[in-house]
Formats: sequence, structure tokens, C-alpha cells
Amino acid sequence: MDQSVRSRAISGALRLGVHPFMHRVPGHAGSIRTARSAVDAASLLMRTGSRVRVVPLHDPRIESGGGHPVKGEWVVPRGTGDAPAGASAPAGASAPGAILYLHGGGYVVCSPRTHRPITSRLALDTGLPVLVPRYRLAPEHPFPAPLEDAVAAYRWLLDRGVPASGIVVAGDSAGGHLAATLAGEICRTGLPSPAGIVLFSPWVDLTCELSTRAQRRARDPYISAYAARRVARLVVGPAGFDDPRLALLTCAWTDTPPVLIQVGGDEVLRPEAEALADALTAAGADCELQVWKGQMHVFQMLNRVLPEARAAMRDAARFVRSVTVQSVTVPAARTSEEPEVAA
Repeated sequence: MDQSVRSRAISGALRLGVHPFMHRVPGHAGSIRTARSAVDAASLLMRTGSRVRVVPLHDPRIESGGGHPVKGEWVVPRGTGDAPAGASAPAGASAPGAILYLHGGGYVVCSPRTHRPITSRLALDTGLPVLVPRYRLAPEHPFPAPLEDAVAAYRWLLDRGVPASGIVVAGDSAGGHLAATLAGEICRTGLPSPAGIVLFSPWVDLTCELSTRAQRRARDPYISAYAARRVARLVVGPAGFDDPRLALLTCAWTDTPPVLIQVGGDEVLRPEAEALADALTAAGADCELQVWKGQMHVFQMLNRVLPEARAAMRDAARFVRSVTVQSVTVPAARTSEEPEVAA
């Protein structure tokens, strides 16, 4: 579809007011902590409502013999029965399927709360509960700490009886990188494969080589490849970029489940998403790449105001239902234009 008037207006405002600031964000721990505090404070202003429930989760995993604790929240559509397993639910309650959502934020900012516009929409449109772990952030906890927490969350779902064939792993931006890295780790460690993977504007290459080359010609109103490179140095920590788990473009991608990638046509990370789709297809994976004309980085966050974002989320829900249909029976997609969340 052609870019909507609202999309053009928002992109123009961000290009003038936000991009120059993002381009100059210093890549040191102090500035990151300041940005994190500001983002967390802003997330408290989110509108709440009654269409979904938000259920806190904190499992120290003492009874299971240790391992990394699982913290975060469930986003659950109301009217679907009991809460998911382990989420303050009656004994024995469980879900036939779930979405494991890994939020973005450059591995340094954001939280499950900041991404409720996406996770609540996914819950409403698919009828599935969405587990959003609060994984550890850099620079205090560089890679592979976030991956360890993502693996712990996936194992937690399996341990509570949610079948792998009913789990979809999803994420945006850095969370998209983490979701793809988790898929590779699941394969390497012999865990059962999830039903599918959904990536919104994934940050594929933390070295930022592709996005840096695209910076001059991209019309991204939000993300700066140069700033992303500065942040990436904090994410990888002293080990640098040599950890093979970081390198999504050279991963073997053996036995990869179906993948949906959505990327904005104007964003600087578009070449990375296209390169990942090529790598997955070359490895024999079933990969659907959607390039949304005129859209910016993680435009799906604006699904309450942008028609393109609502359409993209409907496509994501379609994909989730298609890959889980054999193991999970979910209600028909809801058509509410403005999903709300209630803590």
C-alpha cells in the first residue's frame, strides 16, 4: 500500500526531532543508564484498559534445580480461561501454546512494559498468551547474558508443558537479533524446535557493516547506524564480536522453522533484514520477507495510530496462527483497532 498521511507526518517529525539526537547518542555506560531511566519513566505513562491482563512472572527456579531465574510478564487476552502455567494460575493450569516475545532496545534499554503496544496486539490478534522475559541488559550484563535468559525462558515454557510446536519466538530490533540467536541456540543444544519465528526490524549484524554502508542513502527517520555501532561495543563487552552466536548471517540455519521478517522500506536496517532472508532461504528455510514501503524502524509499535502498522500486525498474527494450527486451537483474530493493557 502507499504510505499513509499519518505515516508521512510521523516520519517527518521524527526525522527532524529525533534522528539528530539518536545519531549523536554517546556510547558509554552513563548515557545508556540515563536513557534507560527516561524510557522506563515514559513507559509508566502508557494508557491502560481492560482488553488484556498483564500478569507478573518471577520464578527463581529453585525447585527445578537451579538455572537462570525467569522474570518478566505475561500479556493475556481476557476471556481465554486460566492464566498461563506458572503465572499466578490455579494448580495445573497451562496453555496449549504461547508467544515468547523478546523486546528491543539495543540490548541496553526498554523492558516488557515498553513493548506492550506490540505484545498486547499479538495477544489479542492470535488469542495466545505472550510471555515477555525481562532479560539482563548491557553494559552491566553483556552478551551472552541476554541469550542465557532467553534460553531459560524457552526451557521454562517447555518444563511447564507448553509444546514446542505451539511456541512462536518473536522479537523486534535487538530483540529480533536475540530471537534469531535463540533459534540457533535451540538447534545447537538439541532442544525441540519452536513452531515459527517472527522478526520485526531485526538488528541482524551487530558489527553494523551493512547498515553503515546504507546510512547515507537510507531515509530512516529514527535509527542511526553509527550510534548503533557505538552501542554494540557495549553489548558485546570485552569478548568483542568474535562469539559465533552473534553472527546470524553465517549461521548454518539447520532445521529452521518457518520465519516471518517484517522491515520498514526506509529504515537503515533494511539491508540486514534482506541479507538474513537470503541466508535463510539459501539454507532451505521457509522465510517470508515483507518490506513495508515508507515505514521506519519497528513501525509496528504504532499500531494504534498507523494503518500500516495494524496491517503488519494482522499479517504477523496470520503467520502465528498458520504455524501453530496443528497444535493450538485459537480464537479468530480480534478486530479491535486499539488494544489496551491493564496491569
